[in-house]
Amino acid sequence: MSGTTAPTCTAAAQVEAPGFDPRAFRNALGGFATGVCIVTAQADTGRPVGMTINSFSSVSLDPPLVLWSIGRTSPSFPVFTTAGHWAINVLAEDQEALSNTFATPAENKFNGIDWHPGLGGAPLLPGTVARFECVTEHLYDGGDHVILVGRVGAFTHDGDRAPLLFAAGRYGHLAR
Repeated sequence: MSGTTAPTCTAAAQVEAPGFDPRAFRNALGGFATGVCIVTAQADTGRPVGMTINSFSSVSLDPPLVLWSIGRTSPSFPVFTTAGHWAINVLAEDQEALSNTFATPAENKFNGIDWHPGLGGAPLLPGTVARFECVTEHLYDGGDHVILVGRVGAFTHDGDRAPLLFAAGRYGHLAR
């Protein structure tokens, strides 16, 4: 589309109707099936940090960019918003227990977990469908979340593994 310009983004108007039900809204969002990932980073103390997410998405192929979002009240918020590097570990269908481990606020999530450091020390988990090692490119305000955009510096993909899915508050698996 040579010669055209991108549309300009403006502030969104208040669109919530009276009686807007946040829980019903969340349930409606849950109708969209996603993959399940564990995002990891290394804290400035050297401690590995990780959390289960399903807010992962591709942004661009050139340059290679991906995004995810973190809630401002997450205990890991300070680590991820200041870390220069982080990794997205896309879970396989047999990694539901790992997802549950990293979905808790526990301090010792990596105890007994086999991992090795990737770019910037971000932990890489074995047995995943894919891993994306990223350098933080942008942070954007996203209401009660911050959207992190990362430039992919390295990635792996195991096309023989099926992904773990999540929808309507439950895990799911691809029919084969």
